[in-house]
Amino acid sequence: QVQLVESGGGLVQPGGSLSLSCVASTSIFTYAMGWYRQAPGKQRELVASISVGGSTKYADSVKGRFAISRDNAKITVYLRMNSLKPEDTAVYYCAAARRFPNVDYWGRGIQVTVSS
Repeated sequence: QVQLVESGGGLVQPGGSLSLSCVASTSIFTYAMGWYRQAPGKQRELVASISVGGSTKYADSVKGRFAISRDNAKITVYLRMNSLKPEDTAVYYCAAARRFPNVDYWGRGIQVTVSS
């Protein structure tokens, strides 16, 4: 069982930056890790993922603005978000998977609001 706890969310102005962290309760070395988000009235979507080997993928909507990274020693995954837009407003969820999109473990989610 892996517990995931997100932190770093909050309110930011358009064009601003925010960094999310996800700390796991145990080793995540054998899991691909990802960040999903869900805006009100919309389906949850995978915005960024990082493989066991460190390969990254991004949704087209965040490509060039978001960066995912992982530190297996610290059992932590990060999401750096730059040039934030109001449409990035959502609850962001950390996820661990043997292979996406089949998620094995979810975090509880953290709110990110982009507004002036």
